[in-house]
Amino acid sequence: MDRVVFESVRKVFRHHPALFNWMGRERGGETVALENLSFSAPAGQVLVLLGPNGSGKTTALKLISTILLPDAGTVWVDGCDTVKHARRVRQQVGIAVATERSFFPRLSARENLDFFAALDEVPPRDRRARIDSVLRDTGLEEQADTLVMKFSSGMYQRLGIARALVKRPGVLLLDEPTRSLDAGTTAHFWTTVRALAGQPTTILLATHNFAEAATVGDRLLLLRRGRLLADRPVRAGESAEALRSFYFHMTGEVDEAPGAIRRVETLP
Repeated sequence: MDRVVFESVRKVFRHHPALFNWMGRERGGETVALENLSFSAPAGQVLVLLGPNGSGKTTALKLISTILLPDAGTVWVDGCDTVKHARRVRQQVGIAVATERSFFPRLSARENLDFFAALDEVPPRDRRARIDSVLRDTGLEEQADTLVMKFSSGMYQRLGIARALVKRPGVLLLDEPTRSLDAGTTAHFWTTVRALAGQPTTILLATHNFAEAATVGDRLLLLRRGRLLADRPVRAGESAEALRSFYFHMTGEVDEAPGAIRRVETLP
């Protein structure tokens, strides 16, 4: 059975002028974040979401996590409607949050994870082992007892991933998870993602990193302005440059990277 299903999903953000809009410069209106989006993701698959800024990648992840609800259509997680069965959905979903406000700065990494594990109803007898495991998987073992207020942005990023993993979710949502990570930690994280997919965990990864998409992805969804442009497998041995060429061909954007390969791929 597919673990995540979108059925003709639409999401609109409405804008209202500020109360004290003296000059009348701010206008009301709406932004269509997703339009008629349909796809499915089975267990054990790494589904990569690619697209320009504002294409709807983060919105799609937030709909799965129930942070947002659809305006039309239905999102299913493990057969549960995210609107009608939001609590059951949240028990199955882990989302990596890496902002400083997501954690208690005067608690250590281990203490923060213990707190969130309790919120996620991880049994007390299992918490220590799970926390040790996610600290190891995210490369935070040596910083386990360091106050979070002393963390760098990359360490915050890793702690956000650890928080998502500690509940052992059936669906893992990752929004640019390696953005602030160094090369060694990034490579280790990619290995962890592939291992999770083998358990099997369904992973949805929003990224702008073509090497990341080629290395860990099983399937690619390409979004633009809230619409699905392409849904295809990531081919065995496919290079980052091949994905880059495909991306810019489909989106119509100009690839300004130095030495970018201009070769164009066609859909399978």
